[in-house]
Amino acid sequence: MKTVLKSITIIVLMIFSSYLTQSQNAKLDSLDRLIRNEADKKLRIRHMLEKSDLLAIINLDSAISFNLKILDASRQINYGLGQEEAMLKLVHTYTYSGNSAAALQQLSGLRQYVEQTGDSGSFANYYSTAGLYYGMQSRYDSSIYFYEKAIPLYEKIGNRERTAQSASNLAIAFQQQSNYSMALLYQQKALRIQEEDGNISSQAYTLVNMANTYQNMGDNPRAESYFLKSIDLAKRQQLTNVELYAYTNLSSMFLEIEQWQKAYDNAIEAVKLGRRMGDKGIQAASLSKAALAKANQSVSGEALQLSKSAIALADSVNQPMITQQAYSSIGFVLKSQQKWNEAIPYYEKAMASLADADLFIEENGSLYRELSACYEQIGYTARALELYKKYTVISDSINSRENIRRATELTMNYEFEKKEQAARVLQRAKDEIYRTRMIGLGSGLFLSFIIIIGALIGYRGKQRANAQLRQQKTRIEDALKRLKDTQSQLIQSEKMASLGELTAGIAHEIQNPLNFVNNFSELSNELIAEIRDELALGNYEGANELLNDVHENLKKITHHGKRADGIVKGMLQHSRTSTGDKLPTDINNLSDEYLRLAYHGMRARDNSFNVNIITEYDPAVGEVDVVPQDMGRVMLNLINNALYAVAEKTKKSRDNGEEYEPKVSLVTKRKENAVEIRVSDNGDGIPDAIKDKVFQPFFTTKPTGQGTGLGLSLSYDIVTKVHGGELLIHGLNDGGAEFIVRLPMAVNQT
Repeated sequence: MKTVLKSITIIVLMIFSSYLTQSQNAKLDSLDRLIRNEADKKLRIRHMLEKSDLLAIINLDSAISFNLKILDASRQINYGLGQEEAMLKLVHTYTYSGNSAAALQQLSGLRQYVEQTGDSGSFANYYSTAGLYYGMQSRYDSSIYFYEKAIPLYEKIGNRERTAQSASNLAIAFQQQSNYSMALLYQQKALRIQEEDGNISSQAYTLVNMANTYQNMGDNPRAESYFLKSIDLAKRQQLTNVELYAYTNLSSMFLEIEQWQKAYDNAIEAVKLGRRMGDKGIQAASLSKAALAKANQSVSGEALQLSKSAIALADSVNQPMITQQAYSSIGFVLKSQQKWNEAIPYYEKAMASLADADLFIEENGSLYRELSACYEQIGYTARALELYKKYTVISDSINSRENIRRATELTMNYEFEKKEQAARVLQRAKDEIYRTRMIGLGSGLFLSFIIIIGALIGYRGKQRANAQLRQQKTRIEDALKRLKDTQSQLIQSEKMASLGELTAGIAHEIQNPLNFVNNFSELSNELIAEIRDELALGNYEGANELLNDVHENLKKITHHGKRADGIVKGMLQHSRTSTGDKLPTDINNLSDEYLRLAYHGMRARDNSFNVNIITEYDPAVGEVDVVPQDMGRVMLNLINNALYAVAEKTKKSRDNGEEYEPKVSLVTKRKENAVEIRVSDNGDGIPDAIKDKVFQPFFTTKPTGQGTGLGLSLSYDIVTKVHGGELLIHGLNDGGAEFIVRLPMAVNQT
């Protein structure tokens, strides 16, 4: 067995604690005595918070139970600091134990409390805690967002320890998106602070995560060195959680370099530590790695049993990476036995578990490669080729020379700076000895005077240089702020333009039902006058017939009134700020609604505009989980672009005396575990030279003032990043263009 499905690196996020260094049992006994004997209730809660920190690195279930007691005690005496710290710690412990629902509930409570206090430190704590929660859910875009808000606040209030912790955790999010240079940048920032402050425990956390980064870069010797350093510090500081993360990642590294027995031994060591801590996620991940090691040693029976144990644990926690790893391992074991059909469902389950994760790492590509091989063996060549293409795209992007070069260059600069710093310290010591001797001898007074003058000149020169650098830094920061403000304004402008186009369409479309309401209302008034005449003549039968006509008119007024009401509600739904929640949505209805609104919007701007609209909706599409407002903006943008293209070609053909029939087509289609929406036109099309640019921000082919160049860019982000789908562009034989939106469907939707 010479191949192995690469195992996902397990990261350890730093939680807020005092990183106690004394013997755990002795410290627990000491804290228990303080808690029992303390009369001041607030001081008693502070001692309880210290005990909670220690329990968090010993056993998560015990820590959760104790934190709930702290929260209750703090509420009873209305102690705000105790409530905040208890909720913060509960988010951490619930997250690590795999109870994401309970963690999210505590995070929501923490947010409400922080909004009431308005304190900068409390906001920083909330942002960091939210960053940790989303990081553990593999939603790394959200994790980066919150940590980048927390770090400046911690720096502002001078909290160096939590600045370093947040920087170390932010680095993890960048690492999991294969942005190694940014990961190392923040890890080095964290390590500098921790080394300057002498915080050994924090260094252990940062070192294990730096080792992960180097491992992902392929620098295994440096990775192993950092793992061993972190294990040494973790054992000295009794940080069981850091130790077990180091062992499980060492197992990943040895799997990668095909040292199967070492991979198995380190994985089993991590399983033991994870069981002691009550960390089911790490137990599952480590059992998966042990299974891979045994499969590569051709011990299939034991490998299969280890994988099944991993799945049982992974299903009990809500951590996408853990689930992926467990199901991938059993898929690999079955594949190694050439049981291709049996392996495929497990690989598909592994892929589905990461559908909503913001991961972009090499292991994702490896998973596509393994599944491609299985489909190829059973004769599904089209599916195999599709998966293999995805593998090559991910692999090429992650392992690009530029990505590795930047990270390697950063590492070399960091190590050079440390050596240079040590050399400067040594040189300063030598200079001091020399200067002391010269003063003692009394013979170097003149030379010393010259040296002092030179140093003074150099110092003043350095001050001037520093002042210039500060001015340049300020100018650059101001320019960056203006650029970000301009970007935000342009994005808002694009959204308002989209809303304006939608409003024009709605106004045009709503006129029709309003005309019906007005006409039938006028007709009903005339009928009522006739009824009165008939009643005056005593012709009750004629009056009754006229009343029936009035009744029918009122039904039509009600029908068209509800139609107008539905159009207005649709507009309000589109203009409402998106919550980001995905809802089951009828794609055919959504597509048809925005097709009509876009068409009427174009007619509102140019009542001479006509187009042949062709629709083909596949009933099998049904409902798909999407963010309706966001997907509506995508459809409106694509259809508006198609209508604009045929409108421009119509004008050109009319000027040239050419015959031209504008056509726009909207087609939906069910494709295995995906849905396709195709918007095509027979306009002038998009030249091949600019096809690669159309999704770039601010790129537009429209004349100046008619487009921001953000419509397709925002649509691309909504489809790919928010929904995990694809947005493609194809040229057509008649010179037009076709845009394809491909949305994945969850297993329970198939």
